[in-house]
Amino acid sequence: MHHSEIKSEIRQLIVDGTVLPAHPLAIDANRKLDVRHQRALTRYYVDAGAGGLAVGVHTTQFAIRDVGLYRPVLELAAETATSWTKRPLAMVAGLAGPTSQAVAEATIARGIGYQAGLLSLAAMKSASEDEIIAHCAAVAREIPLVGFYLQPAVGGVILSADFWRRFAAIDNVIAIKIAPFNRYRTLDVLRGVAAANALDRVALYTGNDDHILLDLMLPFDLRDKGVTTRTYFRGGLLGHWSVWTASAIKQFEACKAARHKDTVPADLLALDARVTDCNSAFFDVANNFHGCIAGCHEILRRQGLMEGIWCLDPDEGLSPGQMAEIDRVCREHADLSDDAFVAANLQKWLA
Repeated sequence: MHHSEIKSEIRQLIVDGTVLPAHPLAIDANRKLDVRHQRALTRYYVDAGAGGLAVGVHTTQFAIRDVGLYRPVLELAAETATSWTKRPLAMVAGLAGPTSQAVAEATIARGIGYQAGLLSLAAMKSASEDEIIAHCAAVAREIPLVGFYLQPAVGGVILSADFWRRFAAIDNVIAIKIAPFNRYRTLDVLRGVAAANALDRVALYTGNDDHILLDLMLPFDLRDKGVTTRTYFRGGLLGHWSVWTASAIKQFEACKAARHKDTVPADLLALDARVTDCNSAFFDVANNFHGCIAGCHEILRRQGLMEGIWCLDPDEGLSPGQMAEIDRVCREHADLSDDAFVAANLQKWLA
């Protein structure tokens, strides 16, 4: 599947920039798929106004592949989303593993109706950049690609600006989720895409959950041979946006409206610090992100969108002290939550 085959309204949605929540996995106390709450989550994101969904990604837990849930979870999200709304949605499937596995997953996702694949490179840690580029090109022959610069703390591979130049030159790359949680490495990606002359074709999406709002509103000036190129992040594909999503979409729209202007409201700039403070608790920064998935689950559990915070790995849960931090940010930043929106719609989503 080539990106030219994506429906024009969905292709334009990706290009213009949108909100793509990373879809969590709802399981029960026996660690089996909880279909009712999984459907409710998808309906929540759609009704909150998300432009699409990323399913089978890090927030969905890479371990779904080990327990036979990859296809069922992708199918459930796609079926639920398309039956819940008629508006166009960009559906992005997480792709992982060595080349044979990633290609097979791309084939599955394409068959279900996903328009793009978010390619994790965590399985390629021992590979050279030449080998990783060959891997990416092979997967791109199956489905349009969204690159994924995942932070090393949760399995990402450190890559050079030249790697991102070569990656952006792959014709079927349509976007990159930039999530190294590092300013220097973020700039490496931007420089690489600019060097490939691909800024018009490859949409930049922030995955930097520690710096969401500033990524979304501020210009980035890139210099090469004395020539300045100004670019912007178009949208976000974030695990953080799996919670308080209705509020996140309002923040995104405010950031988008502030772009290209000579002045940005100080209150909007300052909001970045508050969102990052919330992320520090949800993502368990104090414990090197060990509880990042369980932390998001805890917010959804409190709202009734999940029954518990269980993860497929029994050893994966909240870290010591993380619950107190979540209590703190929920109290201090209560106005950033979407609790009222969820409460008003929860029974409809669970029906």
